[in-house]
Amino acid sequence: MASLSAFLAQNAMKINNEKYVVSKRFKDSKGNPIPWEIKAITSAEDDLIRKSCMKRVPIAGRKGQTTIEIDMPLYLSKLAVACIVFPNLNDAELQNSYGVMGGDALIKTMLSAGEYNDLLMKIQSINGFDNSMEDLVEEAKN
Repeated sequence: MASLSAFLAQNAMKINNEKYVVSKRFKDSKGNPIPWEIKAITSAEDDLIRKSCMKRVPIAGRKGQTTIEIDMPLYLSKLAVACIVFPNLNDAELQNSYGVMGGDALIKTMLSAGEYNDLLMKIQSINGFDNSMEDLVEEAKN
């Protein structure tokens, strides 16, 4: 039987940040693609992001009744901003260079649709989601 001490914070293995080339369009002075640094977030951090993306929607055919749904595109963009360590998406100079305000607007402006989708899949993988969030939502509905 395992000892309880294995679960103490100081004994838990740390999840290392990962470097990932999101786009070949961002290059260093030698012409090499610059990797982005991505971290995993805690379940508590994920809960805060998830709660900030909830909205009430009316139930069709039931007057005055609503249900709560998660705005998945908003959730995924906020998750991405929370997980990206480098580049700093909250840097004012970087946001100004693209003419946007906010990390979630910046990331969608910086990247092509395919690059953004690939990045979201990588972030979900780093955070331990084996399936995409859309798959998890569909599974929860059934």
